[in-house]
Amino acid sequence: MKTLAKLPVTIVTGFLGAGKTTLLRHMLDNAEGRRIAVIVNEFGELGIDGDILKQCSIGCSEEEALGRVFELANGCLCCTVQEEFFPVMRELVARRGDLDQILIETSGLALPKPLVQAFQWPEIRNACTVDAVITVVDSPAVAAGTFAAHPEQVDEQRKQDPNLDHESPLHELFEDQLASADLVVLNKADLLDADTLARVRAEVAEELPPAVKIVEANSGQLPLSVLLGLNAEAELHIDSRPTHHDHEGHEDHDHDEFDSFHVDLPEVEERALLDALNALVERHAVLRIKGFVAVPGKPMRLLVQGVGKRFDKHFDRAWRSDETRSTRLVVIGQELDQATIANELRTALV
Repeated sequence: MKTLAKLPVTIVTGFLGAGKTTLLRHMLDNAEGRRIAVIVNEFGELGIDGDILKQCSIGCSEEEALGRVFELANGCLCCTVQEEFFPVMRELVARRGDLDQILIETSGLALPKPLVQAFQWPEIRNACTVDAVITVVDSPAVAAGTFAAHPEQVDEQRKQDPNLDHESPLHELFEDQLASADLVVLNKADLLDADTLARVRAEVAEELPPAVKIVEANSGQLPLSVLLGLNAEAELHIDSRPTHHDHEGHEDHDHDEFDSFHVDLPEVEERALLDALNALVERHAVLRIKGFVAVPGKPMRLLVQGVGKRFDKHFDRAWRSDETRSTRLVVIGQELDQATIANELRTALV
């Protein structure tokens, strides 16, 4: 009986809105015949990222494409790995003769290290290997000091007291995502000038071992030869990479500080929506907003994704005849007053 080679697994991690899904779409669109399974760990009550991935053309029917996307609806992979991740992987292991690659997109709030450690389990270890952990970095956000509690002060005092960098749990999470990386992608590089990009590269490099490479990208556009085939076998050395959360129970880590909920709205004008969202971000501790929008008179559905006050939008597909034209937004943040936020949006838009 022929022995199957271990199935390579690429884990794509990164902070909120860094461009992980865009990178995965690029990889699927350029699969060049590779048979790829995708696991999407979606934070929030909507499978928005999974829906985006299902639109990708990877040379198969819609039914086959849907069968390749596994959405883990619970928030953080390191919390849900034993309940949901293992059965999904067991199913893929049973089909590994039909697959060439597995791609896993973690939630923007996930810790990648426990996920990599899951590949040490005998039933998975004997069939799969982590080809690489790719950490996608939102370069403009790092340049703006998003991941530090007081970026101006931290920049001045970092060398005297490195612990100041860790006052923000978001910054700790960002560092932990870098700590697990085998490759770092500085995404949205085209939005920065050369000097600022060089500063971001230097800041990120400080958190990495010399062996971890850093590459720059615009909208995740990188050759698959750069992203796949790294042969890192990350599961073999992940335990030697220290992170902030190594000694915490899964139920106690910073993920508990994040809230996620959705707001349903009717059709709304695009400009009014963006104005309302910007105002909302100013008043509340909102980290990310994403969703699908029904715009009056437009046959296409508008996809909106925002990090802080920076919003990206495009019409992604036509509304189907069996769909209700409505707007649904996922709001992610810290200690959010859900009722107040929902009421503010409805008052401004309805």
